[in-house]
Amino acid sequence: MATSERFDPVILEVLWTRLISIVDEAAAALVRTSFSTVVRESNDFACVLTDARGYSLVQATDSIPSFIGTVPRTIREFLAEYPADTLCPGDIIATNDIWLGTGHLPDVTVAKPIFLDTTLVGFAGSVAHAPDIGGRIRSADSREVFEEGLQIPPLKVVRGGVLDDTFLRILKKNVRVPDQVVGDLFAQFGALDLMERQVLALMHEHGLATLTELAQEIQGRSEQAMRAAIAAVPDGKYAQEVVTDGFDQPIRLKLELNVCGDEIAIDFTGTDPQVARAINVAMCYTYAYTAYGVKAALCPEVPNNEGALRPIRIVAPAGCILNSRPPAAGGARAVVGHFLPMMVLLALSRALPERVVAGVGSPLWCVNYAGTRADGKSLAGMFFMNGGYGASARRDGYSVLSWPSNISSTPVEMVEQLAPLKFVHRRLRTGTGGSGRHRGGNGQEILIESRAAGPLVVSFLAERTRPEAAAPGIAGGEAGAPGAVLINGAPVDPKRQHLVEPGDRIELRTPGGGGFGPAVERPAGAIADDTLDGYVARLA
Repeated sequence: MATSERFDPVILEVLWTRLISIVDEAAAALVRTSFSTVVRESNDFACVLTDARGYSLVQATDSIPSFIGTVPRTIREFLAEYPADTLCPGDIIATNDIWLGTGHLPDVTVAKPIFLDTTLVGFAGSVAHAPDIGGRIRSADSREVFEEGLQIPPLKVVRGGVLDDTFLRILKKNVRVPDQVVGDLFAQFGALDLMERQVLALMHEHGLATLTELAQEIQGRSEQAMRAAIAAVPDGKYAQEVVTDGFDQPIRLKLELNVCGDEIAIDFTGTDPQVARAINVAMCYTYAYTAYGVKAALCPEVPNNEGALRPIRIVAPAGCILNSRPPAAGGARAVVGHFLPMMVLLALSRALPERVVAGVGSPLWCVNYAGTRADGKSLAGMFFMNGGYGASARRDGYSVLSWPSNISSTPVEMVEQLAPLKFVHRRLRTGTGGSGRHRGGNGQEILIESRAAGPLVVSFLAERTRPEAAAPGIAGGEAGAPGAVLINGAPVDPKRQHLVEPGDRIELRTPGGGGFGPAVERPAGAIADDTLDGYVARLA
């Protein structure tokens, strides 16, 4: 945790900010050169720089929270498979392994070693959600990972700057939209090249032979800040339990958060076991989103890097739904994993109620679709939508806001341009935020009609559809309304695949966020404004 005296505060700020600008520039390049709406419109990606050991230095500002925690761990797995003395300039390693990567197959993680002359000084890393990875369309009802698509073990897909043509041919043969999948992958490669060039330029400019001392300084200062934030929380054990929709039956998650001095230990013992469905969560994803919850609550202002994570220890029993074992499916792991940062906040609310928000109407919702165009070509894609945000001690919850993921809602115009779908309406779901001194944010209602030439296979990532899984209020606030999925006006199981015929209509009702404080404490003026603004229904 000690810091170096080589970098005075001004120089350190210049270098640290410069590194962040490098990954932000790489992220912008990735977005602008990507082919799919998953990256270009929804921002489902991350760009990260690590030191030579694979420990994170900086991340792009718009990176997905889970990827911030997974990419460095994946790079360390790459080093275990390909030790430093086997790497060469121009190499790129890739994987989508569930347990070594991000927890499900559509996310492809890539990394490129950065060499200054012959010395390995760091890694440029990126992960992006591919628009398709083969197998069944992504759905919660897969039983094994083998159903979910092409598995890529850690592989050198580029050696010394030369692309492995065999890998590329296998990839293109196994996905429904090869142009989009390969286009996004090449966009990731371009982002890696940009980070490599800019890091080497920075090192030459400032006379740095390695990044080791700079990494120690950045990580050490971040660790100090996180430890100070943890030390301000009263020592003790804080338990939290939530019930999710599950699949055939609800799933129970249990957390014990132990604050001891300047460290936090989180234990998920007592959580339900993994299931023969695709809602299992690999430990990499559990770790990433749990640690994110701690940092978001206690030390949000410090840029993310390895140092901020050192005081946090997270364990989950092997074989539970938060630490799945092969061959467990994990394509819909977000419908469980997105509860984890919220569990951290709810646990900490007992000690720091003014620092956290009520339950959020997430996990993030998603529609996946696949079919055949009129010309016989395959089509596949997805788009995202959000529920209401939880209220806090300071304000009402925002309506239709994503959390814990910061994925953007895909614009209606873009979906209609690329998919045979017509959006009949997309509007706020009035009165779905939980009541309270501060009201929870509303969800939304979306009605979509299929204009496809033939049947479409659709699946949903939809959660908080059971009343017992509704977003909870805190400090006396009420829960938000649960969500629902309907096809042609009839409720359907959102965890299973469905066949939609031309002219069929899909209705999506996302959940509302929880309220904060007793509803009787809400000012009369605020209640009147809620009615006037359409956030709550007018009384008859």
